[in-house]
Order: sequence, then structure tokens, then C-alpha cells
Amino acid sequence: MVILQAQNIHKAFGKLEILKGVNVAVSRGEVVSIVGKSGAGKSTLLHILGTLDNADRGELRINETQVRGLGGRQLAGFRNRHIGFVFQFHHLLPEFTAEENVCIPGFIQKRPENAVRKRAAELLDYLGLSDRLSHKPSELSGGEQQRVAVARALINQPDIIFADEPTGNLDSAASQDLHQLIRRLSNEYNQTFVIVTHNKELADLSDRCLEMRDGLLV
Repeated sequence: MVILQAQNIHKAFGKLEILKGVNVAVSRGEVVSIVGKSGAGKSTLLHILGTLDNADRGELRINETQVRGLGGRQLAGFRNRHIGFVFQFHHLLPEFTAEENVCIPGFIQKRPENAVRKRAAELLDYLGLSDRLSHKPSELSGGEQQRVAVARALINQPDIIFADEPTGNLDSAASQDLHQLIRRLSNEYNQTFVIVTHNKELADLSDRCLEMRDGLLV
């Protein structure tokens, strides 16, 4: 089943054309990596596919919803329900514990607090962080912070997770752990990932690896 379909995606910044008619389809449970040289437009594409930015032209459907037809609060609500994000710099809130950081998207969705906290504890346990629930980001290693970010991305059971250089700030051991985790989530939970990466090992572990070149995926 196709979970994401993008057609003829164009994006320019002033006179600089970054995306020149990108087409891509992603099936449920698939892990797709996007690679390419710096400045090729990989992150721009990821932000458009993840509804964080708008294309100048083109169509985007996620879970059979025409995303470009949504605006404002509708789009924010759709993103919260259907999409998860993992970034290179974890963007964890420093004043909150690991458990509280994971809970935030669930609280935004106005789900019952007890249910959200239970789900957060289950996810952190699954990710090997059951003894870190009350730790703040400054008390966690880089790899642990990134696993908290993965748990946060999973809390609302999204249709698709977008990851932008998720291993870019990790050492080789933590990177390997994250590679295995992404593969395990895909195999065990049929979780869909679209990942922008320079990491060859992570790209090689994906079901498909697409290269961004001259504003197109090849």
C-alpha cells in the first residue's frame, strides 16, 4: 500500500531552482533513504514531504489525504496525527525529562495523560531506556538522546517518520545502534521511514536508496 505519493514537486529560492519536478512514492513499512551531495536539495525535499514547508508546485498525498489542500490548524493537526520527525540535533526540551519529552506530541493531541505516559514508558522500555525516564537531556548520552527523539516520533503511532541526518551527530557505535533500531521498527511494527543521510551504512540498510541529483531523484 502506498502511504506517500509526491508528484512534480518544484521548489525555488529566488532564482535558484532546487527541486525540478520530483516524483516519489513510498509504501507502508518501507525504509527509503535519500542521498546526494550537500546542497542537492535533500533536506528541502524532506521538509516538503513532511509538510514543514510548501512546494511551489506539485501534489502530495499522505495516507490518501491531499496535503496541499490543508492549511493552518488543519495541517498542524494532520502532521501531529500522521507524521513523526527525527532530526540530527535532537531538539529535546532541556527542562523536561525523557518521559516528558516523549509525551509532548501526545499531550498536543489532547489524549488522556495516563494513556500517553503509559505509551511513553513502553516505548522508552522498548528502546532500552526504562531506567532513564526521569533523566533530563543533559544527563543522557548523544545516542540516548536520539533514542528519546525516536520514541517521541513514535508516540502518536504515525503513518510515516521523516529523519534528517539522524546519525549525523552520533559516534559510530551509537550510529550502528540507531541503524539497527530503524530496521527493527520496520520489521516488527511495519513502520515507514524516509531518511536523508550521508551515512553509507544507513543507506545500505534501507529497502531503497534514492539519489538527489540536479533537482531530481535518480
